[in-house]
Amino acid sequence: MSIELSFNFRHACPNITTSGVVGAERLKALNSEGCQVLINLLPDDSKYAVPDERSIVESQGIKYVYIPVDFAHPTLSDYEKFVEAVKAADGQQLHIHCAANYRVSAFFSLYAESTGLWSSKQAQDFVAGLWNPGEYSGWPEFMTKVREQNVGA
Repeated sequence: MSIELSFNFRHACPNITTSGVVGAERLKALNSEGCQVLINLLPDDSKYAVPDERSIVESQGIKYVYIPVDFAHPTLSDYEKFVEAVKAADGQQLHIHCAANYRVSAFFSLYAESTGLWSSKQAQDFVAGLWNPGEYSGWPEFMTKVREQNVGA
């Protein structure tokens, strides 16, 4: 079962893919697909979370990074942890997921824009291809805060 069959799967760049729910069977196949690092932004108490996800991933020798982002209240601290994790995975095959690729697309697009990997338009298009953050409380404010912080950095 290919990771590419995961909900809202996207190729973000040559070594980074993103998606929503992955599922246990796809997680078990990550090593065979060359994945070296997995970042999970979905809280374990979500109805979409995979039980024992960490052990499934780590048993394959894949680095597992867990940053539980509350969808109703994303924080700058969450984003900073995400940036550290993406930077630490530099050059490795990385997959990032949450429930629907909403959290991930917002976080990754902000990261890609701030590092010059993507233009502002590319970042906005990536998110818009999946969802409209303006329809969800807290997300427009969060994204504005991150952009302001990135400009000041």
